[in-house]
Amino acid sequence: MAEEKTTNNEVEQQEEVSTEEQVEAVFEEADTTTPSSEENEELIAANEKIAALEAKLEEEANRYLRLQADYDNSRRRAKLDMEAAQTYRAQSLVMDLLPSIDNLERALKIEVVGEQTQSLYTGVEMVYRGLLDALKKEGVEVIESVGKEFDPHLHQAVMQEAVDGTEPNIVIDEFQKGYTLKDRVIRPAMVKVSQ
Repeated sequence: MAEEKTTNNEVEQQEEVSTEEQVEAVFEEADTTTPSSEENEELIAANEKIAALEAKLEEEANRYLRLQADYDNSRRRAKLDMEAAQTYRAQSLVMDLLPSIDNLERALKIEVVGEQTQSLYTGVEMVYRGLLDALKKEGVEVIESVGKEFDPHLHQAVMQEAVDGTEPNIVIDEFQKGYTLKDRVIRPAMVKVSQ
């Protein structure tokens, strides 16, 4: 029995050696053989095709990144436009109401005589205050002008006048009130400025 085991081990070792020799022989044969010109051309063509595919893949990856950036920019612009539309949604209504507010202010400058006129005056004043309160809730503010330094973003100078004791570029009179909606000037104040 012991002899059979040694014989089996010897046979297995011989088979392993012969397999190793066969593998080495294949590698030696592969090293000594040179590719034919046909195989060389196929290899060059395959390498060129690989290079072309890699270039196309890189081009498509860059195109994808550009499309993704365009999509992100478009989404951001749409969000900003929507926020601006929400913030300034009342602008056209305010612009339509400003002439009526100006007329109410002119009506309130009239001198009141008698009880009937006083009650009419009080009604006009209540309407005027109601409109101003509604506009204030929407973010409309009156631009303070008289006594302030002239700012071309807030004021529209229609006259200049030299006034003793007043520094130049100071608003000395206001002809028409200016208004802002949130941070946007919707109508500049028409003013007279000192020289």
